[in-house]
Amino acid sequence: SFLYGYNLSVVNAPAAYIKKFYNETWERRYGFSVDESTLTLLWSITVSIFAIGGLVGAIIVTPIVKFFGRKRTLLLNNLFAVTAALLMSLSLLAGSFEMLILGRIIMGVDAGISLSALPMYLSEISPKEIRGSLGQVTAIFICIGVFTGQVLGLPEIFGQEPRWPYLFGAIIVPSLIQVVILPFLPESPRYLLLEKHNTSKAEKAFQTFLGKDDVSHEVEEVLAESRVQRNTKLVSILQLLRTHAVRWQVITVVVTMGCYQLCGLNAIWYYTNNIFSEAGINHETIPYVTLSTGAVETVAAVFSGLVIERLGRRPLLIGGFGLMVVFFAVLTVSLTLQKTVHWLPYLSIFCILAIIASFCIGPGGIPFVLTGEFFQQSQRPAAFMIAGTVNWLSNFAVGLLFPFIQAGLQTYCFLVFAAICLAGATYLFFVLPETKNKTFHEISQAFAKRNKVSLEMQEMNHYPGERKST
Repeated sequence: SFLYGYNLSVVNAPAAYIKKFYNETWERRYGFSVDESTLTLLWSITVSIFAIGGLVGAIIVTPIVKFFGRKRTLLLNNLFAVTAALLMSLSLLAGSFEMLILGRIIMGVDAGISLSALPMYLSEISPKEIRGSLGQVTAIFICIGVFTGQVLGLPEIFGQEPRWPYLFGAIIVPSLIQVVILPFLPESPRYLLLEKHNTSKAEKAFQTFLGKDDVSHEVEEVLAESRVQRNTKLVSILQLLRTHAVRWQVITVVVTMGCYQLCGLNAIWYYTNNIFSEAGINHETIPYVTLSTGAVETVAAVFSGLVIERLGRRPLLIGGFGLMVVFFAVLTVSLTLQKTVHWLPYLSIFCILAIIASFCIGPGGIPFVLTGEFFQQSQRPAAFMIAGTVNWLSNFAVGLLFPFIQAGLQTYCFLVFAAICLAGATYLFFVLPETKNKTFHEISQAFAKRNKVSLEMQEMNHYPGERKST
């Protein structure tokens, strides 16, 4: 997930140099400069096409994790990252901006696979007592990735015109670290037991992860879930959508993933420099002020990981969206009136940092945790495909539409995101049960009344097409 965060922020610092590279390449090929509207379109495509690659990754992840397993999927996924890094870092040398755009698509595929396979792997290897904290690791490393992209983009490092390709070449380093370390980690014991039916390997995996020899209780717990399921055959997306027993779980995942992207944080990540410029910050100072956003989100994500098992998912998620509503409203007022009061630009910066912190304490990581917690083993890959599809489509929409929303609504553009956060918080307040320290069966019980199925029916209803044989 580090590389996802890194690629969100890495395009910020070299934006002017990349646009200049596009213009020079166009002029060399066609003999005239590219017009402003075409350049803006090329840049918007470069930024937002990352999400199209992510959507492809989210769609193909289900058959890949089924065939290769969770760990091997994460390992092989580095091929996409290395290929993308080479294409993007060599684009200037080759004089081809198409290589940069193609590299962004391939990098998106890597991120799409990672953001589905990684939470799936973490939810399957972690005991329920620390499932939330371990799930937040996904969000923590997204934040560290964003911060690293900002640091490497400073003028003193790679934020200069001849050096910007190194920002994309640096992607190879974390990929190689993964290639070296991942082979020494065990496969998901639940995958080995329920999908591969390999008890001995599953026991060894449990022993490695839990650090103890006697893992009979854990094996029996997983097998008990298998007996409740009555069938461990993977469920398709269509089957999952037609299953009454998980209807509200699916709706909740769609809402949380939609709000995760549409709440406006990616707009701040993608266009931080413009927002700080509008707030009256000196152009030379912007890269250093931008570092504060990466530092704040990293600290907030770590804080969330430390308290999630005490406070629970529900208060952090609803509270995070609620605080974002407040700070978006204040940010709108401060941006509207900043030319009339000299200290208001500083309030705008505080609001941006507060919005980022509010996002990272809950909405920034908990949607991935919930997707792993709501569904049983056979339903999980399909659930993550649905979550990933919503995630990346929303990401693409924000990346492509925000500049036009900003141009049309000016300082009132953030009220759109405030409305989305308010809608998400209201829905979650009435629908989301607390899942802290609960088994899949207990979480199903919490949703049973809303899904209008009895607990006995829930067990039979996991496979609508096989009810008769069950």
